[in-house]
Amino acid sequence: MAKKKTVLDFVRMKENGERFSYLVLYDFTFAMLAEESGVDMILIGDSMGNVIYGYDGTVPVTLDQIIYHASAVRRGAPNTFIVGDMPFLSYSVSVRETVQNAGRLYKEAAVDAVKMEGGKRIASHIKAVVDAGMVVHGHIGITPQSVSALGGFGAQGRTLEDAVVLLEDAESLQEAGVAAIVLEGLPAETGKLITEQLRIPTIGTGAGPHCDAQCLNYMDVLGVYQMFKPKFVKRYANLGDEIRSSFGTFFEEIRSGAYPAPEHCYGMREGERERLAEWARNKVQR
Repeated sequence: MAKKKTVLDFVRMKENGERFSYLVLYDFTFAMLAEESGVDMILIGDSMGNVIYGYDGTVPVTLDQIIYHASAVRRGAPNTFIVGDMPFLSYSVSVRETVQNAGRLYKEAAVDAVKMEGGKRIASHIKAVVDAGMVVHGHIGITPQSVSALGGFGAQGRTLEDAVVLLEDAESLQEAGVAAIVLEGLPAETGKLITEQLRIPTIGTGAGPHCDAQCLNYMDVLGVYQMFKPKFVKRYANLGDEIRSSFGTFFEEIRSGAYPAPEHCYGMREGERERLAEWARNKVQR
């Protein structure tokens, strides 16, 4: 079994031009399958608000929900570097509360890092968590927790001025001590600029091919979540249609009596079937 990578391994991979994989998921079984498939890093994302809980966005997700799912993922992938999302308002109210909430993720879910959305404005909070001995990942570009302030899910950094602002945010996060930064929804050129200017790895989710890692949600990779498909998503399967078809066949076989067939049924011990039949006849006669 492969040894779990550390923050130093990911920095070395960047230095050597080796790209790594980063997958968003939320449960034990898929975590186990991802680890067996060779994933490098897993994020328990607040995107669970959309794809697991059916919320309109990520804002309603609670720290308890992240911890609950992160604990399951850790059990499924004990040898994978795991990152837990810090949900809305769990890291932006006060520095003290930020450190306490990050500590809960570490202590209760055994994550290897926590992730926070935002640029310069949260640098002091990030530094406090790093100073407390924890690993932090940053997240800039499209930041779903503040999507209303961004005016929607449109790509960020599409002009020179906006690209420079994002680079300054990334540099401030690096200075605060983040070990990696997620770049979401950026033109490839902006992703390349930031990646080349930073010492730490960049993790692209819709930020072009030049990032040090690439990230997608497992529901998108497998084609299960079909409510919408961002431009940057590539589906490697279309399991949503297969699941619907399988469910439909199952329900029809129940109605027709085709399931369960004899091969799906348990048998009685030798001689017990006759004894049971005789007992049933006598009971009817009585």
